[in-house]
Amino acid sequence: MKRKLEISELIFRILAYTFLTVFALLCLYPFLYAISASMSGRHAVEYKEIILLPKAVQFDAFRAMFSSNEFWNSYSNTLFLTIYGTVWSLFVAILGGYALSKKRLLFRKAFNFFLVFTMWFSAGIVPQYLNYIATKQVFNGIGIMDDKWLVVIAMGMAAMNIILLRNAFEGVPSEIEEAAIVDGATEMQVLRQVFIPMSKSTIATVALFFAISRWNGYFWARQMISNTNEQPLQVFIRNKLEQYTDLEQLATWTENYAADSLIFALIVCSIIPILIIYPFIQKYFAKGANAGGVKE
Repeated sequence: MKRKLEISELIFRILAYTFLTVFALLCLYPFLYAISASMSGRHAVEYKEIILLPKAVQFDAFRAMFSSNEFWNSYSNTLFLTIYGTVWSLFVAILGGYALSKKRLLFRKAFNFFLVFTMWFSAGIVPQYLNYIATKQVFNGIGIMDDKWLVVIAMGMAAMNIILLRNAFEGVPSEIEEAAIVDGATEMQVLRQVFIPMSKSTIATVALFFAISRWNGYFWARQMISNTNEQPLQVFIRNKLEQYTDLEQLATWTENYAADSLIFALIVCSIIPILIIYPFIQKYFAKGANAGGVKE
C-alpha cells in the first residue's frame, strides 16, 4: 500500500511540475516576444518572422520613444496617479479597515454588510460616470482644475482591500491594544504604533494591489482626463494604437523600424517598473494575503 502511494505521489508531482512549467512558459512568452519585436528590424516584424529571438537587432524604436516629449509626459502622469493614488487609497483602506475591525463601532454589522454589498452588486458604468462628472464639477467649483486629482480621489475606495485589512487588524491580539491604551496611547497612536507595524505584510500586499491597479488604469483615466497633457501612459499607448490604424500615418511615423516595434517598446517600458518593484514586495505577498483573507 505504501509502495503504491509513493508511485502515485511521484506521478502527481511529475505531472504538476510539468503543467506548471508549461504554464509559466506560456505566461512568459508574450513578454519575451514583445522584447524581441521591439528590438527587431522592420522587415522581420512586418513579415512575422519573429518566433522568440530578435532579428536584425536595432534600437531605433526605443530611441524614437525616448526622444518623444509625449512619452515622458505620459510617464510622469502615470507615476503621479500611481504614487498619489496608492497613498490615498491605502490611507482610506487603513482607516476603514481599522474602524470596521472594532466591535465597539456603532452599526458595525450594517457598515460591513453595505461594504460587502458593493462587491455583490454594482450600480453600473453609467451611474458611476455620472457620479464622477458631478465630482468633477465640485472640483472645478473649488478651483481644482487638474483632472488627475479627480482620478486619484474618486477611485480611492476598494471594498476588497478594506476587508483584507479589516481581517488583518482583527487578528491583532486585543491584549496588546489594551496595554497601549492603559499606557495612555490615543486611538491614532494605537493604530500607528500597534496595528500598522503588526500588519505590515497585509498592508504591503494591499499597497501592491493599489499600485498595479493605478499603473494599469486605462478606462476611467481616458474618460475623466480630457487634457491630453495629463493622460497617463496606458492612454498614450492606446492613442498610438489607434493612430497606427491609418496606413498613411504609419508610413510617416516609421522609417527603420516597424510601427509594431514602437508599440512593443512602449509596452515593455510600461511593464518594467512593476517588474522592478514586485520582487521586493513578493516576500510579503503570500503572508499578507493569507493574514487578511483568512478569518478565524
